[in-house]
Amino acid sequence: MTSRLPHLAVLLTGLLVVSACSKQAPAPAETAAPAAPATTTETAPAPAATTPAETAAAPAAPAPAATATPPEGPAPVAGTDYIEIAGGQPYEPTGGKIEVVEVFGYTCPHCAHFEPLVDAWKAKQPADVKFVAMAAPFGGYWIPYAKAFYTAQALGVLDKSHQAVFSAIHVDHTLPVQPLPTNEQIAAFYAQYGADPKQFASTMSSFAIDAKLKRATQFISRSGVDGTPSIVVNGKYKVIGKGFEDMLRITDHLVAQERAKAAGAAPAPAGG
Repeated sequence: MTSRLPHLAVLLTGLLVVSACSKQAPAPAETAAPAAPATTTETAPAPAATTPAETAAAPAAPAPAATATPPEGPAPVAGTDYIEIAGGQPYEPTGGKIEVVEVFGYTCPHCAHFEPLVDAWKAKQPADVKFVAMAAPFGGYWIPYAKAFYTAQALGVLDKSHQAVFSAIHVDHTLPVQPLPTNEQIAAFYAQYGADPKQFASTMSSFAIDAKLKRATQFISRSGVDGTPSIVVNGKYKVIGKGFEDMLRITDHLVAQERAKAAGAAPAPAGG
């Protein structure tokens, strides 16, 4: 699939400092696709058009990196670069791996800009890192798309549709935010990626999906997450950061710290 989101990320990531969508954020319909300055957009390459047929195949998952890359920059400082979560626990059983949870929302424009960076970061991680994407069910327009995420995950169409949902909301505006979309509207969209629309709509209303929303809400609450995108490492640390790339740099350090603790050794020195 050729996504238009990387083009937006290139234009906008440098302009975003500490950007996040909060629980009380206004409807993304008003702010969903912020424009870059005119001098930038005039020279930006036109995004390639895509069709559902081109996006039907799921992208192949990259193989884990053979070794961990040493983190760059200075070691993060508690209270400045991250917050320690009292009594924090991972979201899922980790099997000895280091869990990195990204709390996001499809309706959050900053999450759309962050996603290409997260994808590139994931591709560099070794097998001892377990990445978990978590759709935040903050309420209002967050809820139907959180349900859509967990439903797509349950029905096996998440990999094929994940980036496409961001594009449909923030670039093409083919998925609505307000008024709230119905289950049937969302299901019709996912039908382009192999889902049975009736099954998708009914699953969105199921007890199993409600349970996933409740479990995500519990994790978000105990982790002190009040906006997206947010990163939580091993349930112990909520990353702060001064921007998207800084968030990932701090995450690298915290992952290395947890790896060293598990090995009973001192953390690897920062590179550069």
